[in-house]
Amino acid sequence: MNIRKAEMDDLPAIIAIYKSAQDFMIKTGNPTQWGHSYPTRDLVKKDICKRICYLICDDDSPHGVFALFNKDEPTYQYIENGNWLNEDEYITLHRIASDGKLKGIFNFLIEYCKNISNNIRIDTHPNNHIMQNQIEKNDFKKCGTIYVADGSARIAYQWSKNHE
Repeated sequence: MNIRKAEMDDLPAIIAIYKSAQDFMIKTGNPTQWGHSYPTRDLVKKDICKRICYLICDDDSPHGVFALFNKDEPTYQYIENGNWLNEDEYITLHRIASDGKLKGIFNFLIEYCKNISNNIRIDTHPNNHIMQNQIEKNDFKKCGTIYVADGSARIAYQWSKNHE
């Protein structure tokens, strides 16, 4: 597996990956986090243009996608029922998805990120039990609750090299 930045030519493959992930989430008890409406095609295009959209590939075929932010996440300023592990610089992972055809994508993505940052933050919907399990299996600590732009709650996690 390898990770590379997405290009606009990758848009159809990215949309197909998100569609697979949406279908999977709906079938496994998480119908409201993304439904069939998130992320939008326009948001994915913006991610590609901003150079924050990455693909996880087997050879050159994309099987996973994620957005990686190197700046502070505004929705992480306020955390309820807990605290972040530290206030050091961090990267944030959003919009992680897989087409389900390649095993180990999430673990591969997390190892990649642990090699580029000492602090990683991520959040997920309370109904996304599969993602919660993957996050916790990769040594992230549950830190509390944050609220995304639409006001809905997310479980916030952080991995810090200094808290292993």
